[in-house]
Amino acid sequence: MMELPLKIKMNEKLFLRNPEETELGRKIIEHSIIHIHKIGFEAFTFKKLAKEIKTTEAGIYRYFENKHRLLLYIVDWYWSWQEYRLIFQTNNITSPEIKIKKAIQLLSSPVEDDTTIDYISEKILNEIVMAEGAKSFLTKHVREDNQDKLFKPYKDLCVRVAGFIKEYNPKYKYPHSLSSTIVEMAHSQKFYMHNLPSLTDFGGAKDEKKLVSFLEELVFSNI
Repeated sequence: MMELPLKIKMNEKLFLRNPEETELGRKIIEHSIIHIHKIGFEAFTFKKLAKEIKTTEAGIYRYFENKHRLLLYIVDWYWSWQEYRLIFQTNNITSPEIKIKKAIQLLSSPVEDDTTIDYISEKILNEIVMAEGAKSFLTKHVREDNQDKLFKPYKDLCVRVAGFIKEYNPKYKYPHSLSSTIVEMAHSQKFYMHNLPSLTDFGGAKDEKKLVSFLEELVFSNI
């Protein structure tokens, strides 16, 4: 059976025109991911992106109000995709312990591209989220963005993992704090491995399994 392309519903306040609906919109998403990964979010501009995809800067502004909204869009897409994967992998599992372990493994393991989505490289997007993701909410207007539910995909993922923790131990007092810690630590430790090795005890790609074991030990010793 042929796999159908994954459809993720995005918050309409993130964009002026839905980029998934046009060839240009999909090209904006595809090449913004490639370009941000290549030069970094600070150096990234719509002018540079327009030159890359042979369109006008004004054409990109018809889809996104500014580059921060575009960053929010791709980061939100990533978290929605991760939650979708977690739901799929835990759908028929009843053991909360195994659900927690599945979540840790999914968040800690190397990301491979989803072949059903041809215009988004999840592998590259994962690296952007590790390096640039915090810039989507470390802003002066974070509260207003939160009121507009622009961080909902990330929060939904954390709430789902917190639900697994509460299933495992209903009396545990800090399920949401531990859940967000798992998500953040999985990404920060992977980032440290490749960029700031003195901040971690893991040496590189070969230590991915050790990271999983570390997070499992951290979680289950607390709950």
